[in-house]
Amino acid sequence: MPRNLSAWIDLCVHLTIMLVLIGLLACYHRNLAAMAFVVWLMLAFFARDRSIHRARRFRHYFESIIAGVNESMKVASRDLPIAIIILDIDGRVQWSNKRASKIIGKKLVQDLSFSDIWEDFDLDKIFGVEGEFQTRQEDKTFHIFHTPVVVKNTKMIALYIRDVSDVEELKTEYLMSRTTLIYVQIDNYDEVTSGLSEAELAALMLAVNQQLEAWRESLGGFLRRVSDDQYVVILERAMLDKAIEQKFDVLDKVRQLTGARKIPVTLSMGVAVAEKSPFENSMSELDARAQAGLDLALGRGGDQVTVSIDGKNQFFGGKTKAVEKHSRVRARVIAHALREIMEGSDEIFIMGHHNEDFDCFGAAMGVGLMARHLKKNFHIILSDMNSGIDKFVDVLKSAENYPDEIIRVGEITLGASVSPLLIVVDTHIPHLVAAPGLLEKISRVIVIDHHRRSEKVIKNTLLFYSETAASSASELVTELLMYFSDELKFSKFDATGLYSGIVVDTKNFLVNAGARTFDAVAYLRRNGADPVLVSELFRTDFETTMTLSRAEGRAEYYEGGLLVSTIPTITPNVQIIAAQTADALLRIEGAQMTIVCFQLQPDVVGISARSTGECNVQFIMEQFGGGGHQNVAGAQVRGEHLDDVKDQAILLGRKMIADLEKEKQAQKNSKGEIRQ
Repeated sequence: MPRNLSAWIDLCVHLTIMLVLIGLLACYHRNLAAMAFVVWLMLAFFARDRSIHRARRFRHYFESIIAGVNESMKVASRDLPIAIIILDIDGRVQWSNKRASKIIGKKLVQDLSFSDIWEDFDLDKIFGVEGEFQTRQEDKTFHIFHTPVVVKNTKMIALYIRDVSDVEELKTEYLMSRTTLIYVQIDNYDEVTSGLSEAELAALMLAVNQQLEAWRESLGGFLRRVSDDQYVVILERAMLDKAIEQKFDVLDKVRQLTGARKIPVTLSMGVAVAEKSPFENSMSELDARAQAGLDLALGRGGDQVTVSIDGKNQFFGGKTKAVEKHSRVRARVIAHALREIMEGSDEIFIMGHHNEDFDCFGAAMGVGLMARHLKKNFHIILSDMNSGIDKFVDVLKSAENYPDEIIRVGEITLGASVSPLLIVVDTHIPHLVAAPGLLEKISRVIVIDHHRRSEKVIKNTLLFYSETAASSASELVTELLMYFSDELKFSKFDATGLYSGIVVDTKNFLVNAGARTFDAVAYLRRNGADPVLVSELFRTDFETTMTLSRAEGRAEYYEGGLLVSTIPTITPNVQIIAAQTADALLRIEGAQMTIVCFQLQPDVVGISARSTGECNVQFIMEQFGGGGHQNVAGAQVRGEHLDDVKDQAILLGRKMIADLEKEKQAQKNSKGEIRQ
């Protein structure tokens, strides 16, 4: 219509100009002007009639188009393959198309509450905003786009819903078909096969191979033995989920096989799963991740599986103690490598974990002895909080002819060092060291530790010496000293420091004390270790003894053998008291696991955990960011209340004991079936 009006105006302009010309013509020839005026009138009437006719035709065409569009919109909104639902602020259906009822599977009527259809639908979370999300209802998956609408000044929300179940099933099928690479290693092959004849060795390996082959056959996939103690397994992701559901029970089955000295065969596995996109992984990357997982499982003591999925690690197994290796070949090799690195350094810094204990400090003193023997400038760094060893530090400062290389974190200065070296003992976790900032300043780092390896580890080390079967870091350092030099000159305090570290971590040789432990102790005694001085260092005052007694009396017993206690007040030597409480509670008849939670600082809660060996307290402490060994572990939690930490620890401890009881019952049932 506007277009035709515009044309009539143009015609009027032309007619006006023509009329002006006719007026001018009348000045010269009236008859001719009269004839022109008649023609002009005929032309004006014709133009007006044609404009009116065209306007009518355009109006009819426009109305037809509008009617068709309206009808098309009605058909589209009614039969569009996307469900459309409009809800009011109360979540009631105000309008929906036919497709909505078909997709949802229920008839939608006006004022029906949408929560009656989808109970978990949270309207408050999306009302008034535009966005999209995916949700699952019963056995279907829906993709929902939501946008706010206003109808007659009333706020509503429109939902556009697509059923994407088929696409999600295809995605799941694709993910379940992704490649899974598994490296399997008999982690105690040398110890198990030692002393076996060829026939016995063949029979034992045949039994191991049969168990692995049966496991592989139950899952499908590919298994190949690549060396005496290593295997490669390739599975689809779906089969890996089955193995995870079974908690890699092949570890338990293989563990029942033993060698000549009745040492059970244990396996360690590193599992890597290809990522979602085929372009995110090459086989070389998958190989590297599987090997890293195997190294992590071995570093944690073996007899376990590390599964790497989407950048996260899961752990299974880890039920047995690490087997003590009778050969010291690795200790000799490490000692020689350590000496070469130290000789190439002009300044050596030695530190352990925050809040040092006797094992940490003793190991640091042993490394300091190596540096002193090489005539190197060295410093033993202590954190700001180490009340447990204050008595020993005071003894050293008052001793004659003992070097004054013990410094606090705030006293660290690199000076003009060209090639500084940092040696970390009794921990491998970056944020637990006495001075985390020093890890960034010194690139040349050596780690000596006996704890099971954590996911968080000091990276890019020159040397990483970890023996989880060792009783303590002091034992490891003592063995290194045996091969470091024949001309070492121990002081009474060097030998006593190392000796005290072993005594503390073995609970007076009751826990984790193997043959090599006593060899190390004998070596230290020959070099001047003083048990009487150790006894003096471990003596406690009256208040500490009373705190220990109160902590034991505060203990609570839970079914299955879990004992939990707390030390709610900040007390001197509280970390030592907590450890002693956990040890004391473990001597109660029927105890399987003990956990002591204590207030270490106003905003830090410490945890000390012990077990008889069946339960792996390291797994529990890792949930709190800590670690340790299977039967001795601890953690520190910042920003949590003591009671909340206690409740979490109880929940995890009871679950672990319950799972252990289920496994024991399952093993009994399986043995009964075999007998029948």
